[in-house]
Amino acid sequence: MKTRLAKTQKVLLLIAGALLLLVSGFILAAPAEFYAANNIELGANVSLLNELKAPAGLLLAAGLFMIGAIFVRRQADTALWLATLIYLSYAGSRCVSMAFDGVPAAGLVQAAALEGVVGLACLAVLAMRRIPAHKVA
Repeated sequence: MKTRLAKTQKVLLLIAGALLLLVSGFILAAPAEFYAANNIELGANVSLLNELKAPAGLLLAAGLFMIGAIFVRRQADTALWLATLIYLSYAGSRCVSMAFDGVPAAGLVQAAALEGVVGLACLAVLAMRRIPAHKVA
């Protein structure tokens, strides 16, 4: 059971990390095109670009940490907690925004759903790791 859970944790860290690398890479390399996919026009506002790229750098670092934790076992729990925090905070913040500001483009609603699923999956694995394994006689 623990072996299967460890494999699930690695797959989840790979998915969580890869998604962060993908999104942050697009924001850092081609922010106008990335945001245009959801009908967000950035224009040539250098300050806005700077404000969007700063958290993208953090997401890039977090994604690299998550993927690295697949190979450095002692970092796996920390990386899973980080993934849980990032994904559930993004999903929760999007839901609060939808409640107060209205429903955004479909792609952003889908992003909220995906973030919620990944965050809850990370939380579930963390919870299962806390349950002691029962020995079968």
